[in-house]
Amino acid sequence: MARHVKIGEAKTHLSALLAEVEAGEDLVICRGATPIAHVTRIDSDQECAELRETMRRERARQQKVTTAEILTWRHEGHER
Repeated sequence: MARHVKIGEAKTHLSALLAEVEAGEDLVICRGATPIAHVTRIDSDQECAELRETMRRERARQQKVTTAEILTWRHEGHER
């Protein structure tokens, strides 16, 4: 069964959680009680290569991001 963690815990303990995933544990990241992401270990070089190619295809489909957009995202959710 997958371990469920909230976003805040995932952000704070990401390295440790990824070590658990590498060891074979599945991880579900939740916003409140709602699951939003399932993190699993990539088992083979072939699977890793396929994932890398999928990510490259998806990235190529996206619009370019401007520096102004990145700076806006940096402060997203912060009180001003």
